[in-house]
Amino acid sequence: MPSVHAHVPPRAPGRIAAWLSARDRALFHGVATHHWPGADRVLPRLSHGANHGVLWFATAAGIAALGGSNRARRAAVRGVASLALASAAVNTIGKRSVRRGRPVLDAVPLMRQLKRQPITTSFPSGHSASAAAFATGVALESRGWGAVVAPVAASVAFSRIYTGAHYPSDVLVGAALGIGAAFAVRGIVPTRDQIPAPGRPYTEAPTLPGGKDLIVVVNKQSGSAVATAALVRDALPRAHVVECEPDELSAELEKAAQQGRALGICGGDGTVNQAAVVAVRHGVPLAVFPGGTLNHFAYDLGIEEVHDTCRALASGDAVKVDLGRFTPGPGPGGEPGHFLNTFSLGVYPELVRVRERWAPRIGGWPAGVLAAAEVLRGERPLEANIGEHKGRRRAVWMLFAGNGMYQRFGAAPARRLDLADGLLDVRVVHGGRLPGLRLLAAALAGPLSRSPVHAAQRLRKVWISDLAPGTLLAYDGEVAEAPRELAIDKVGEALTVYRPLPL
Repeated sequence: MPSVHAHVPPRAPGRIAAWLSARDRALFHGVATHHWPGADRVLPRLSHGANHGVLWFATAAGIAALGGSNRARRAAVRGVASLALASAAVNTIGKRSVRRGRPVLDAVPLMRQLKRQPITTSFPSGHSASAAAFATGVALESRGWGAVVAPVAASVAFSRIYTGAHYPSDVLVGAALGIGAAFAVRGIVPTRDQIPAPGRPYTEAPTLPGGKDLIVVVNKQSGSAVATAALVRDALPRAHVVECEPDELSAELEKAAQQGRALGICGGDGTVNQAAVVAVRHGVPLAVFPGGTLNHFAYDLGIEEVHDTCRALASGDAVKVDLGRFTPGPGPGGEPGHFLNTFSLGVYPELVRVRERWAPRIGGWPAGVLAAAEVLRGERPLEANIGEHKGRRRAVWMLFAGNGMYQRFGAAPARRLDLADGLLDVRVVHGGRLPGLRLLAAALAGPLSRSPVHAAQRLRKVWISDLAPGTLLAYDGEVAEAPRELAIDKVGEALTVYRPLPL
């Protein structure tokens, strides 16, 4: 009679799991017993340096400092954000889901072993997740820096097997989680290449290979303009590059627009604003080389580096762009003023003035924080009649008018997808208590939203009247005294700007 305890063959999934575990251990043993020339000195130190993300934070600081571009700084920030998400996922979910013991170190030479062995569960590898997340996050924003970081990240992941801290499967799964975290961050905050640059209305401009017949005017006092000018000279040997002081800028722009087939400009948004007005007046296309601190207009065009503009010059690709206008402007004779990005009234002009006073001493971002604290503490709401026609009396902390509709990507409005939509993105922060909280609520609110503290509308024209004497206005980072009344509108498709086609 057969026994009731007869042997039952293991199910297929059980056999597969046993086979995978055996292969995992065999691979670990192979790494532990193999001689890796030069690795004994490097990999244990590298593994230790990656503890608590120290290696990656230092790498991010280096990329931001040495990269010399907003792309590099974004890559550093995206890498750190991806690392943070991966680390949180591994430590809160991953290691609590599978409680796997660490490898036995009998086969690992003593000089390879970590001085302090980890006490958490082995699966998955947190170091590998952080390394993969950081490298992937950086690469999604900057392929060049990603190529630099990737070998280091791969070495950190391998060091976890080499030092006996993890099995190969721990490392593979950890790396997969890290890559997934980087793509999850991209799903929340898209990279620049996911956001299409304005493509309409497309127009052709003169083809200027090597910069032939192009005169580039450089504002020597703008951000990184002098360094950018050196790159322009290398990339466009046939262009004529003129460096000048701010008080010489207007005359040099006029001269360049009359002598060249296209006008090139290297500087920040205020400098580009001046060049755009001159280009429109003389009917020549504008070539923008980002050389300021923020470079909003250039980035909205999809221009982040010198070679982006060079590609457009070589192919003759360009787009038409609206030009914002406020009448009367800050100059004599009641001539209109113009803006490519934004116009504002209220606390923002004063904030710009204070920020510019402190920026040369402590840097742009710290100066902005200090300016916000100082301005919001002492300012009172602005009172004026505001509306599409005569408007009604309002108390406001800020009025913002954007040249085109700003889109939301992430936590706050960031970019414009259409620079020739004929619309003003008008946002008003209503007066009341706690201006800091009201401005924060407005920043977090979406376009076209309405709330007790914030309103946003698409308009073609705005009238503002009954402004108090001494009221300041700001346009593209420049500050001037506002007239008693003014109108804000746009000149449609007034400017032709070189813009490269997407690769």
